[in-house]
Amino acid sequence: VQLQACGGGLVQTGDSLRLSCVASGRSWSSYVMGWFRQAPGRECESVATFSSLGGGTYYDDSVKGRFTISVDNVKNTVYLQMDMLKPEDTAVYYCAATWPRDTVAARGTIPGEVDYWGRGTLVTVSS
Repeated sequence: VQLQACGGGLVQTGDSLRLSCVASGRSWSSYVMGWFRQAPGRECESVATFSSLGGGTYYDDSVKGRFTISVDNVKNTVYLQMDMLKPEDTAVYYCAATWPRDTVAARGTIPGEVDYWGRGTLVTVSS
């Protein structure tokens, strides 16, 4: 059971990056898949989630209109397309999978409810 994220890097303000997270070891289609990030000195925060069951997506207000989460169930891969990057997007990004055991967990936005974490990938946006 593994989530492997990649795609981070150093970019300039306004650039784009696409993060990928390959899920292996089990069927992930019923999990709420998402991306979190943690900047230095800040708490881990939810960036975006995708629920295959309802097809619903969630975006933090700070990334709405700039980031897009998508899932390829054939490839078992979750993507986070990040456009118009800003310095405040600088953080370690983690992909995560949450089993929707209740209405709170089903949001996929609560770090304490996450069942599986991928290794983080660093995104640095220079001004």
